[in-house]
Amino acid sequence: MSRRCELTGKKANNAMSVSHSHRRTRRLQQPNLQTKRVWWPAGNRWVKLKLSTKAIKTLDTKGLEAMAKEAGINLNTY
Repeated sequence: MSRRCELTGKKANNAMSVSHSHRRTRRLQQPNLQTKRVWWPAGNRWVKLKLSTKAIKTLDTKGLEAMAKEAGINLNTY
């Protein structure tokens, strides 16, 4: 499974590492992903998702139903 947030779709970003001598090499900036169990009140059960920390913060304000609807996710499959 790829390193991608299941609700926001965040993924790795291509970047450059720059040394002191300004030699540039390619590297990846990975998102801060956490495996999180979230209570789903409508389904009356826990749902295990791989979320970015930004998505966890937004989840507290918007709610799971609204974010899943925006992402086009069916929570019954998780």
